Amino acid sequence: MSAVTTADAPIVPQLRQNLTTARLPKWAPAGVAVLSVALGCAIGAGAGLASHIQWGLIAGLLFLAISYGLSAWVEGRRQAKDRFATSLVWVAFVIAVVPLISLTVYTVQQGAGVVDGNFLSHSMRNVIQSGPGGGIYHALIGTLEQVGLATAMAAPVGLMTAVYLVEYGRGRLAKVVTFFVDVMTGIPSIVAGLFVLSVWNILLGFAFSGFSGSLALAILMMPVVVRSTEEMLKLVPNELREASYALGVPKWKTILRIVLPTAIGGITTGVMLAVARIAGETAPVLMLVFGADAINTDPFNGPQQSLPLFIWQQYASVNNSFGYARAWGAALVLIAFVMGLNLIARGIARWRSPKAGH
Repeated sequence: MSAVTTADAPIVPQLRQNLTTARLPKWAPAGVAVLSVALGCAIGAGAGLASHIQWGLIAGLLFLAISYGLSAWVEGRRQAKDRFATSLVWVAFVIAVVPLISLTVYTVQQGAGVVDGNFLSHSMRNVIQSGPGGGIYHALIGTLEQVGLATAMAAPVGLMTAVYLVEYGRGRLAKVVTFFVDVMTGIPSIVAGLFVLSVWNILLGFAFSGFSGSLALAILMMPVVVRSTEEMLKLVPNELREASYALGVPKWKTILRIVLPTAIGGITTGVMLAVARIAGETAPVLMLVFGADAINTDPFNGPQQSLPLFIWQQYASVNNSFGYARAWGAALVLIAFVMGLNLIARGIARWRSPKAGH
């Protein structure tokens, strides 16, 4: 026993020494990032690389290499591997965020000078395509009506489908529904437009209108609502259902009074995100709504305009600076609309969260 103790005694100070080895200071990652950016810019400029994207990629590679090498020299190889993985996550995050920020900033720069009261309150009626003036009022009305009709059709059906899959779905039918929901989630928007065009307009003989576009948008929106609602309903604890059943409450009333109110925050968020997903669709609107320069407040009669279609039509004008400006202004309004929906969804989710007490 003493021999084992004597043999193991030197190990304890060694382990203690390994656990208290030197660590890089907290500002080390930021310092390495600044150094990597500086070196990346210097190498890119010295090598004559015109693209700043190449400079950024060089800086990212240098950040990974310097972080690993410095950590291995000071902290050891095990800690260096951990820092390398963390650095890799940060580089991936920057690669994902930079294009989004660049797109937003560029859109604001190009469209901020166009968006004003006149641009938001006038249509393109009697406005020359290659001349100044005009606005997106007719496109705003069309987008709001088409997206609103699609939401009114897709949200209830998607909600009830998700309730069936979570609360009642057992057996082959539930598997078939789940399979087709998965397939519809990845369906291209132009396929939905072709389907509505073939059935609603050609087979049944209805004219082109905003409602035709809403049907295609509802098809695209429905699987997103089903999936998001299904996941939210699965998060409701079974104990709440069992407690309701123990009190003699029937299943339908338990779903209506217990399950849905508990998950309403996440369900609303999913619906808002689905609305944001269809707000920028162009192909179904181009095929089924046709677009119009005048204001049409009736989505069931005659062609209508929408913001995505308006942007495409204005930017399709070759060598037309006025059309380009109107396209960027409409793009800025569309981004603001989608961003507003996302902020509303986040606000509702936070308001209805258990931590908020609702």
